[in-house]
Amino acid sequence: MTLPPSSSDGPRTGPLHGLRVIEFAGIGPGPFAGMMLADMGADVIVIDRPADARRAQGRPRPAMNRGKRAIAVDLKSEEGQATVWQLLESADALLEGFRPGVMERLGFGPEAVAARAPRLVYGRVTGWGQDGPLAHAAGHDINYVALTGVLHTSARMGQAPVIPPTMVGDMGGGAMFLLFGMLCALMEARQSGRGQVVDAAMVDGVTAMSALIHQLRGNGTWVDQPQANFFSNSSPFYEVFECSDGRFVTFGAIEPQFYATLLEKLGLSDVPAQAQYDSAQWPALKARVAALVKTQPQAHWQALMEGSDACFAPVLDFAQAAQHPHNQARGLFVDVQGEQHVAPAPRLSRSQARQPAPGAQSGEHTEAVLAQMARAPGWPQTS
Repeated sequence: MTLPPSSSDGPRTGPLHGLRVIEFAGIGPGPFAGMMLADMGADVIVIDRPADARRAQGRPRPAMNRGKRAIAVDLKSEEGQATVWQLLESADALLEGFRPGVMERLGFGPEAVAARAPRLVYGRVTGWGQDGPLAHAAGHDINYVALTGVLHTSARMGQAPVIPPTMVGDMGGGAMFLLFGMLCALMEARQSGRGQVVDAAMVDGVTAMSALIHQLRGNGTWVDQPQANFFSNSSPFYEVFECSDGRFVTFGAIEPQFYATLLEKLGLSDVPAQAQYDSAQWPALKARVAALVKTQPQAHWQALMEGSDACFAPVLDFAQAAQHPHNQARGLFVDVQGEQHVAPAPRLSRSQARQPAPGAQSGEHTEAVLAQMARAPGWPQTS
């Protein structure tokens, strides 16, 4: 049975239309995973605490709640628990991002849910995982990426490693692997009639994402010493360089034919392309390239190299990225009532994602959802 959306939600479209997901409100990868499911048409209902709903009044709408409905429920009251059970018994999946043991203490752990909703897929995302010596320790994106060895790959010679905040651990290793696991389990449940638990740990996902680096280490292409590793900001052909206007450009000409194009564009006809991987020559050549790049503004290098096989791109901030012709042609950013949002991804040829709209405020749909639950025929009722 599918609960119809409230009129304010608009029509639900997308490849996941008809799928219901109950999301226990959290931060980071959980809401992001829920947003992606909602973008693709799933009916995602966020359960938040009444106190959080009260605090949310007057605050900006959370972008990662777009396409969702949000209700406020007191999980410690009998009435609140009964409401949650009704929701879970009607749902295909549950999504939560608490520390291990929290859901069990609330009375909604995997065993309890499986007893009452055996087909439901139970998605859990944590940093360290549901077990292991660190399972109950606090942590954040940077810690999970550090423990897996991946943070070390961003080190420059003589400098500390740097990595983009939240994108690698929380969103890449956490949310994306949670989504993949949940969709795998949902497909399997169609055949078996049984749900299962998806334990998405950021340390697991980040480690899996480093598979290519481990392959390169195995064949000797990747070395852990930054000064001899072209990926580690040591080479002249895989690096960020500053321009005369203080902006930056990137080169990523790994393959010989692309490196030759880069040298041609830079006017370095005296540099032998066949010596590309002679790391002993990198420091001097890199200094020469850096000095050359700094003689012109970013726009000059864009006009000279963009669209060529030199493997070039300017370093843009988010405002500039939204104005770049390629990103505009692809529709990577969308305007939602004056706010810049990211567009749904990936794209499907036939089943279109939902158009982004302002995110649901905490508790916004409580009355509407409860009213629909009360009158919808076939909605599972608790005794």
